Amino acid sequence: MDRLAQHPIEDRGRTVKETALDLDTRVYMKFMMNHCCYDAMPTSSKLVIFDTTLQVKKAFFALVANGVRAAPLWDSKLQCFVGMLTITDFINILHRYYKSPMVQIYELEEHKIETWREVYLQYSLNSLVSITPESSLFDAIYSLLKNKIHRLPVIDPETGNVLHILTHKRILKFLHIFGSMIPKPRFLQKRIEELEIGTFKQIATVQESATVYDALTMFVERRVSALPVVTKEGKVVALYSRFDVINLAAQKNYNNLNMTMREAVQGRACCVEGVLKCYPHETLEAIIDRIAKAEVHRLVLVDKENVVKGIVSLSDLLQALVLTPAGIDALFP
Repeated sequence: MDRLAQHPIEDRGRTVKETALDLDTRVYMKFMMNHCCYDAMPTSSKLVIFDTTLQVKKAFFALVANGVRAAPLWDSKLQCFVGMLTITDFINILHRYYKSPMVQIYELEEHKIETWREVYLQYSLNSLVSITPESSLFDAIYSLLKNKIHRLPVIDPETGNVLHILTHKRILKFLHIFGSMIPKPRFLQKRIEELEIGTFKQIATVQESATVYDALTMFVERRVSALPVVTKEGKVVALYSRFDVINLAAQKNYNNLNMTMREAVQGRACCVEGVLKCYPHETLEAIIDRIAKAEVHRLVLVDKENVVKGIVSLSDLLQALVLTPAGIDALFP
């Protein structure tokens, strides 16, 4: 039985007989429906789990030390996983409690994870969203995009153990590697400007003369995952992502959020070679290939003058390749 017919969201008015165009458009959707989350899990990966009684500061240092971006949270009292600690939490803590370079962020030094969650959960429904290993990758993508999250814990329903943290990047990599075994759809040859995949209006950017605190404000208020750093003329010179903020913990620099974006970019712990860009005339296939091989989360769409015109993210690509052909668009305004 077709897995689409089992899914709660479908076009009931479709005829049984599909046209060649339908099959071409829906090839990746069917690919994801026919593979489960277990298929996309690596044979070996690092998983860090925090107890909610751990101090927030130690938790963020542990993320840095282990090179991971998020960790499931275990509540010893409830004996279950209750959520995730991510870089977004670090950003929210810095933004909420930062006062000046002269004032130590007491809450970051003393808060336990459970204390922060009590504060944060007053303003946010932060229940754990997870998936089982046997669930389809289609359902994983649907859950990621619907809940506007970037990490989806794969939990064994029998043991209750977290097996892996599934991400947009991992799913696209799986498609990029094994998708070569299925017919290549014709729409891959269409230009990105023609398909209108990505964000092109009200692009969130930050001036290189702005402060890191200004960038954190943009992250919190605009709920974006990365900010093109631009000159006065709007030309992109760098990309500052949520993950870059964790460098403040690595360098113990989180008490100086008044530094400029220029200083923050230059002081990043890792060497960053420019900005990965794409152009409106490039094909969808070229963009998927670039983003998958570089293992990045997004490309900055620019014109000939290097002025920012849009952002093409992993979530944009998965939406267009998998969910839109299934008729799922309206859920993600």
